[in-house]
Amino acid sequence: MSSPSEEPAWKQRAVERSIKTAKLRAGQRVQRFLDAAQAIITEKGSTDFTVQEVVDRSRQSLRSFYLQFDGKHELLLALFEDALSRAADQIRAAVEGQTDPLERLKVAIELLFELSRPDPTAKRPLFTDFAPQLLISHPTEVRVAHAPVIALFAELMEAAHAAGCLRQGVNPKRMAAMTMQTVMFTAQSSTPTDEDVIHPISADEVWTFCAQGFAAN
Repeated sequence: MSSPSEEPAWKQRAVERSIKTAKLRAGQRVQRFLDAAQAIITEKGSTDFTVQEVVDRSRQSLRSFYLQFDGKHELLLALFEDALSRAADQIRAAVEGQTDPLERLKVAIELLFELSRPDPTAKRPLFTDFAPQLLISHPTEVRVAHAPVIALFAELMEAAHAAGCLRQGVNPKRMAAMTMQTVMFTAQSSTPTDEDVIHPISADEVWTFCAQGFAAN
C-alpha cells in the first residue's frame, strides 16, 4: 500500500507518458529546424543565412525556434556536432572489416582525411567556414563536438597498444588526439602551394606521416 505522500501509480504513469510525448515532439521540431538549415546551407554553399530563413523553411514559428536554440550559433553547433557524429559512425563501419590493429588505424586515418578535406563538388562550409571560427572563439565547444571521433581514435589506438603495435612510451589517448588534429588540420588547410595543387597531399602520405609518430619499428 502506498503512503499518503506518494502519488497514485496511474498518475505517475500519466505524467511519464506526457513527458515522453513532449520530448518526442520537441525532438521532431529540432530535427525539422536542422533539416531546414542543412538544406539552406547546401543550396547556398555557405553558412550565410538568417534564423528567419530557417524558420520559414521549416514551417514552424520563431517562438518555437528560440525554445529549442539560443540562436544561429547554437543551431550551427548542433549541425556540426551531428556531422562529426555521423563521420565517426562512418569510420567505425569502415574499420569493422579489418582485424589488424594498425590496418584499422590506417583505414580510420585515411577516411577521416578524405571526409575532412575541402571538396569543390561537395561544399562543407560547416568544416571550412564555421569550424575554424569556432576553434578560435569557443574551443571548449570544439572539444565536445569532436568527442565521438576522439573516442573512436582512442579506442583504436588503445587496441593497437595492447597488441604491441605502438612504440614504447606512447600514451594511446594523447596520441589519438594529436593524430586526429593532425589529420583534420592537414585536410582542411585552405592555402595550398603550387606544388600542392599539382601534386596534392594524399591520404596515404598522411597515414605514413602519422604512423611514423606512433607505430613500432
